[in-house]
Amino acid sequence: MFSITLKLMKKSARMLIPAGIAILIGTAFIASTFLFANAMDSSLRSQLTAQLGGANYTATPKDGLTDEQNNTLATMTVGDLNVDRIRTIDGVNDVYAVTSDTMQVTHNAKPATVFAVNTAKETKLLPVNITEGSQPVDNNEIALPESTADKLGVQVGDTITVDNSEHQTYLGAAATEIDVRVVGLTDDPNGAYAYYGGAAVASGNVIAAMIGANNFSEVNTTMLLFDLDEAKAESALAAIAPLLPDTMHTVSRQDYGDQAMETLNNGGTSVITIFLLGFGALAMLVAALVIANTFQVLVAQRRRTLALLRTIGAKKGQLYASVLFEAGVLGAIASLFGILLGIGLMAVVCNSSLLDSMFGAHASLVITWPVFAVPLAFGVIMTILASLGSARTATSVTPLEALRPIELTDTRRSSVVRGVFGTLMVVGGVAMTAVALWQMHGMLTAPDDSSDVYTPILLLAISGCALVFIGVVLTAVFWLPLLIKAFGALVSLTGPSAKVAHANIQKNARRVAATGAALLIGVTLVSTITTGAASGKQTMDESLSTRYAVDVVAMGDIGDSTREALSDVKGVDDLVYASTATAYVKDTAGHEVSVLLVGVKDKAQVADVVRADLDDAVIDEHTVLMPEYSVSGAHLIFDGMQRFKLTDDYGSIDTGKALDLDVTQSDYRRVSNAYGAVAFVSDALFTSGSLETSGHITLMRIEEGDRSLNDIFGELQNALTDESGVVLAGPVAERAQWSSIIDSMMAMLVGLLAVAVLIALIGVANTLSLSVIERTRESATLRAIGMTRGQLRRSLAVEALLISLVSGVAGIALGTLFGWAGSYMVFSLYGETVFPFDWATNGIVLLIAAIAALLASVFPARRAVKTPPVEALAEA
Repeated sequence: MFSITLKLMKKSARMLIPAGIAILIGTAFIASTFLFANAMDSSLRSQLTAQLGGANYTATPKDGLTDEQNNTLATMTVGDLNVDRIRTIDGVNDVYAVTSDTMQVTHNAKPATVFAVNTAKETKLLPVNITEGSQPVDNNEIALPESTADKLGVQVGDTITVDNSEHQTYLGAAATEIDVRVVGLTDDPNGAYAYYGGAAVASGNVIAAMIGANNFSEVNTTMLLFDLDEAKAESALAAIAPLLPDTMHTVSRQDYGDQAMETLNNGGTSVITIFLLGFGALAMLVAALVIANTFQVLVAQRRRTLALLRTIGAKKGQLYASVLFEAGVLGAIASLFGILLGIGLMAVVCNSSLLDSMFGAHASLVITWPVFAVPLAFGVIMTILASLGSARTATSVTPLEALRPIELTDTRRSSVVRGVFGTLMVVGGVAMTAVALWQMHGMLTAPDDSSDVYTPILLLAISGCALVFIGVVLTAVFWLPLLIKAFGALVSLTGPSAKVAHANIQKNARRVAATGAALLIGVTLVSTITTGAASGKQTMDESLSTRYAVDVVAMGDIGDSTREALSDVKGVDDLVYASTATAYVKDTAGHEVSVLLVGVKDKAQVADVVRADLDDAVIDEHTVLMPEYSVSGAHLIFDGMQRFKLTDDYGSIDTGKALDLDVTQSDYRRVSNAYGAVAFVSDALFTSGSLETSGHITLMRIEEGDRSLNDIFGELQNALTDESGVVLAGPVAERAQWSSIIDSMMAMLVGLLAVAVLIALIGVANTLSLSVIERTRESATLRAIGMTRGQLRRSLAVEALLISLVSGVAGIALGTLFGWAGSYMVFSLYGETVFPFDWATNGIVLLIAAIAALLASVFPARRAVKTPPVEALAEA
């Protein structure tokens, strides 16, 4: 029987191609997901162990230390680790005490901040590579990262100045400047210090001086790296253990990487893999609808063959097994090709270095058993499950049907139980979603903090939308053909081709519904994501505009040339550079609030950059301008405040001087999110010494014009590249970041969902192909009575457009509602939610569906018109 099945498969190979392509795409996606996860894990492992350099063992702090042990660990120095004694142990090739610190470097008045590690005896244990020159071996030597050297214009042999200005501010270290010689350049290929843009290698005396230590043995460290002879490693480790503090233990490089990956997986990589596999499962679900359609027609087309097999003794079980065997063979072959396609695609991606910037290290193609086993099992099982209905239909064929004419049209009525169950799911889901939205509204308007109930409300809304979605898909066999029929009735008025298409599309409602449902799933999810993204961007734009009164804020000292460069950026309307001091005052509720005092010339200067009503504001040597509301705008922060008084207790003014100012208030919101409030005072208080300058702030007003915020923000960042420690903030900055994040996520999710949409469109082509096979005699009759080839082609094109566009419109409507509900649940926490309709993206989705539908009709139409009418009538 199985040999007969294989012969039938060979005969029907052309019909199986669309289903095979659907399986191939789905399994290629799943295989690529595993390969992506493997590449990410490999890259992350390289990064997590990159700080070990070429060490094969390391000594690190133990887990579960007491507070007293942690305190001891925090004060541990290089001298406490017996490095010299460990180096004499047999089997120890080298040992390296890891110390690191940030330092300021200057060359020809050009500043830069670098992260530096200490030099080692041998370069093998260094966590970075020396690409030019050599590593430091004597005092006052350093090897700089290549990027820092380029920025400073430094070459090997030049002298630079390093200082510990950061430690003067934060650690209280004595001010130190050292002239050091650049002896080499470094590279960080595995991203050990990617956050810092690489690392320098400095001699021990430079590291010690930067933290105010007398010598290198007093520098803090909590890690030792070992280069051990593997043949003697066990005995060497036993000898090392007594020389280590009781707070540390030794582990192999492999174990260190395993522990680091386990910690990371708890919050990251495995979640990403599961997330991506969810889209793979969705793609296979859509493929299952295509497969089911294919096997329904195959069984219907073979009814006479199956009946003949019954007459010669084939049993129902054999026919059932035959269909499942055919599905399994198709699933296995297509899945194998899909796996090979996935491997090929990931090999190209890895070799092209497209993932390197994403992972921060080189991405490698790592093939493991799940890459083959999971997609293959998924593809075979899904194909067999999709063919179960057709296998059951095959068992209902009787021997007498061998003498009947072939009837391919499926006239079975859809299950009433399915309709009732699906309707109940829709009703229940709508009710759950409505309750969740109502509770969310109540939580937002409640005066007390109700954040502890947010998670249950969100889960209720997600569950409700999921029930609605599943119910809509289950009942699609009932409502989708009616919807297509209604649209088709209007289209049929345009001519005979459209009328024929309208009639044909009603002949097999079940297949049309299955094809439309596949497209409905993909379009609904795409529309949900794009609507949510559009709502998020607009909601956050409104929220940020309300919460911030200044478009862009740059905290830090900026040189004259940089200020000019910022002013010259197209889109920067006004700019104010002012001195600042920090104070602490009591708010209305009696809580101590940090206040940033900004010195300005007058009220007019503030009005140039602050978006607020300042008509009644006063700023002079005796009056301070204070905000009315808190940073979030939730409450009045200094309600009724008449006097602004400071003493030396607040550390913001000179000892012995007091400050007592009148208070005037205006409604301007968060100028800097690092402080509870920002107040404006006369800059005369700084020049007179009443306030001591602790820093500077740059306030900018932005007018977009014909430039995007991302472009303006990017150019502002470029203008600040030579300024160390200056950070941009404000609504333009956050809006640019939000837009970038949302756009990136939307592009990724839409790209993933495009796989499902592509498979669904293959399903449209499959449905048309099967319809052409079914209507061979009908098409021949139409040709015989005068329908031209062009008209027949147009009828199939209209049929494809009706299925695609009606399903697409239904998906967009459903997805928009889901997107609005989700946006309210998420973004209402940040401001008044905006409910947009993304005309551009939804229009593009429909346009793509229409173009794909027309392309899908090309090959079926060619098959329909190439057979002469007389021959087709004879064969039918």
